[in-house]
Amino acid sequence: MSQSPILEMRNISKTFGAVRALKDVSLSVLPGELHALMGENGAGKSTLMKILSGAYTADPGGTVIIEGHSRTEAAGSVAVIYQELSLAPNLTVAENMFLGREIANRGILNRSATLERAQPILDRLGVHFDARSKVGDLSLGERQMVEIARALTTDARLIVMDEPTTSLSARETERLFEVIARLKSHGIAIIYISHRMEEVYALADRCSVLRDGVYIGTLDRSELSAQKLVSMMVGRDLDSFYKKGHIASPDHTGTPLLSVRDMSDGGLVKGCSFDLYRGEVLGIAGLVGSGRTELARLIYGADPRTSGTVAIDGRDIDTSSPRAALDAGVAYLTEDRKKLGLFLDMSISDNVNVGVIERDAKSGGRLDFRAAARRANDAIKALAVKAPTARMPVGGLSGGNQQKVLIARLLETGPKVVILDEPTRGVDVGAKSEIYKLIDGLARKGVGVVMISSELAEIIGVADRVLVMREGHIAGQVPAQLGQAISQEAIMELSTGSVSEPATATEGAMQ
Repeated sequence: MSQSPILEMRNISKTFGAVRALKDVSLSVLPGELHALMGENGAGKSTLMKILSGAYTADPGGTVIIEGHSRTEAAGSVAVIYQELSLAPNLTVAENMFLGREIANRGILNRSATLERAQPILDRLGVHFDARSKVGDLSLGERQMVEIARALTTDARLIVMDEPTTSLSARETERLFEVIARLKSHGIAIIYISHRMEEVYALADRCSVLRDGVYIGTLDRSELSAQKLVSMMVGRDLDSFYKKGHIASPDHTGTPLLSVRDMSDGGLVKGCSFDLYRGEVLGIAGLVGSGRTELARLIYGADPRTSGTVAIDGRDIDTSSPRAALDAGVAYLTEDRKKLGLFLDMSISDNVNVGVIERDAKSGGRLDFRAAARRANDAIKALAVKAPTARMPVGGLSGGNQQKVLIARLLETGPKVVILDEPTRGVDVGAKSEIYKLIDGLARKGVGVVMISSELAEIIGVADRVLVMREGHIAGQVPAQLGQAISQEAIMELSTGSVSEPATATEGAMQ
């Protein structure tokens, strides 16, 4: 790998009014290198990348050099692939690749020339679709490949990828990693922004960390560790993340707080039964497609079931709809906060209050806006939501703060049981730590928590016990006997079916 940087950002600062988002940050990237950029939401990563792309102008005194040229002279050398893809689904792959830079003769689009230039780039990436395919017919992972192909049409030598695997399946993620390796082999440098440490370990040649707009340092691949990265990002040790404050083990001898029996949807989910006890954090693990989310949605009444009952404190309750489930004391945090959870154009206050808005109704059905404002401000303070005012639109918050707002809405309903589906997906390590503390606080108050997570370290650290799903049914429980340790190996064995399932798998789930 050449030691002459393809990118040098020197002494970059950026001020917005009275807020200094970046403070004298420097960053260098080498050709053919994957350089991970990490930090909490609000650390300055996006601002730095917007300066690199030209969307923002740095404060006087900073310089951006790309292959020996100023940023304006080398603008085509940098491409940014944002977390929210910007493709036109009604157009072909080729048309999307050259969107805004159409190949035309006398103002008329030259489709054959567009296809001829697009297909070799797709072949270079090794994708399984062609330039004539409609983007709307492609999977999310395939659409991401179109974004990469579009970047290559500009002869970009440096590609920025912002949280590229957030919505990808395991197979799509593997495919992306293969393409990244191919890009690197051609000398293309990649700045990779991700909160997923396992991806950084697998891909990064070097990793730089920002905190509160300040450059903290850069680690070589051989120096990478969770302990070092967490300490650099949040200024405290990893050991503080998963400390449980509630009493060691919930009492499993009395009546369960939540009892689910024979839950099925006539398709993927088949006869799932389990118990949850007061003050318990029950993890649900399993591979993508195992039925974790589908089971949660059946319990909450978001999807129709073909069989199954739900009981609270030994009494059957109506969960035929989300409204009925909420009224019975069951709250559900969706895994897709943007599409299914939040009203992004509405304020923090409106989002916090939407589930309990009837509480503020006065005579004649008039709303008490002062009560709603107090509730929102109390939630902002209690959950440490970083926002200047409760009137700020939720869409303008970071992912971690959006998640806190959604959790605040659920907590306002006063639930007995909270089902959290991937509660830390797409949030930084600092926000994760705060969400773990929140889960622990709920358990200490006697709330039952069901937590679905794809991160084994997280689910092992937070849960009292773990149900493992495979192919739509509960394959078993870890630990098999209460009081034993939860192990990653045991979870993976049940997830993959590499060991025989215990004859009492369902019984174990109901212990």
